[in-house]
Amino acid sequence: MRKVAETKMDIKREEIIQRLVKKGIFKIHDKQLYELPLQALLKKYTMI
Repeated sequence: MRKVAETKMDIKREEIIQRLVKKGIFKIHDKQLYELPLQALLKKYTMI
């Protein structure tokens, strides 16, 4: 199996998801955080 390298955007997205989870946010607009694009995650993160 080939190993896929993560891009900087993937790493940043994962960091934002982890920060939201630590604050008790698991869903946004009835969707899991992993289903959302980076832009939606950033919007929610900056609103907190």
